[in-house]
Amino acid sequence: MKTKSLLTSSNPALGEGIFQKEAGTMASTNQETMTREGAINKSLMLFLMLLGSASLGWMYANLTMAIVAFILGFITALVAIFKPKTSPVAAPIYALLTGLFVGAISAIYASLYGGIIFHAVTLTMAILFMMLFIYKTGIIKVTSKFRAGVIMATGAVVLIYFISIILMFFGVSVPFLHEGGLLGIGFSLLVIGIASLNLLLDFDNFDKGEKHGAPKYMEWYVSIGLMITLVWLYVEILRLLALLQQD
Repeated sequence: MKTKSLLTSSNPALGEGIFQKEAGTMASTNQETMTREGAINKSLMLFLMLLGSASLGWMYANLTMAIVAFILGFITALVAIFKPKTSPVAAPIYALLTGLFVGAISAIYASLYGGIIFHAVTLTMAILFMMLFIYKTGIIKVTSKFRAGVIMATGAVVLIYFISIILMFFGVSVPFLHEGGLLGIGFSLLVIGIASLNLLLDFDNFDKGEKHGAPKYMEWYVSIGLMITLVWLYVEILRLLALLQQD
């Protein structure tokens, strides 16, 4: 049942089945239920935590800190994924750790490419609000077929990244992941498109949680999912802008 729930969303932290499951655990209690507004507030809190932590990551930037913060943040996210009740604690920890990663990696990119951070942040925010507009107006509806398509596309990207990491241990570099040119830029644009579509699933999960009467702690759960997508989108935009400057 857990595996099935996790596979219902391209973002591993989210899926409609998980809301039904968690709502079922409170059938005989009088716990507060999740609301869309509550989830939005939690997301804003996490965003502010990430910004504060990112400022420290920027000031004390180094690659080792970025890698360690990323790994610890990834582990924290996994804890929240498999143990949703831990999300009120795991989500803030994730935001703080990921903030260190984002700040450090941003400082590293900024030292190599002038003006890249302003453009990356602007583009990330523009895509966020554009996708929110698309979701609210129903231009793209999050149907089961749409969700399945985004799941498969995201899974393919994750597989490519995983294979590239394995190959790096053997001294093999995947050209379109680490080099410029039309192929590298095209792949980066494709990934940004997929990450953007994930935002629609994140917005939909805010509504799904309220619809199914999920427990209050699921507000943190959906918020960490949105943060995962935004960080992924931002980092991929950074990579694309760097590739464009290389050319």
